Amino acid sequence: MTSARTNVTPAPRSTRRARTTGLAAAAAGIVIFNISPLMNWVNPDDSADPRTGYETDSLVPFIAYLGLGLLVALVYAAKRARRGQHRGLTLVTMAVGIAATLQCFFFAINPMGGLERGDDLSSDIGVWVGLIGAAIWTVGAAMLAKEIEGDDDERTDNYTRDSASDHNS
Repeated sequence: MTSARTNVTPAPRSTRRARTTGLAAAAAGIVIFNISPLMNWVNPDDSADPRTGYETDSLVPFIAYLGLGLLVALVYAAKRARRGQHRGLTLVTMAVGIAATLQCFFFAINPMGGLERGDDLSSDIGVWVGLIGAAIWTVGAAMLAKEIEGDDDERTDNYTRDSASDHNS
């Protein structure tokens, strides 16, 4: 016995979605960080031959391209995920942003890439642009990660952003 089909579609679920402020900030930071490998990262003291991020360390463009890949995935998750974000992806994006920030910070303190050549290197503008971009990237990903919509929990549907702190105490 078959049941009669109806042309009634289920009512759409009203699901809150994560704010895109963190995503926009992370995107801005990733774009800034991707500009930095094109700039000079180190400058040997005894010559006028500065080296870009591409020439200095292969990790610089790798992390920049990894950031672009994570950004594409975050935008896709914002469009497709039920609550507008994928928590694991957001946390990975934040972790890579932290790694990029630390890489730039320690690169500014002690530039790499000249040890095998015996160069006495000083950091250049690209390191600082990369540091600023990586910091913005990290803060943006953290803003997105703190959104409760990333939690895969039924109580999230009843939570409000303003009362979240009331429920945690």
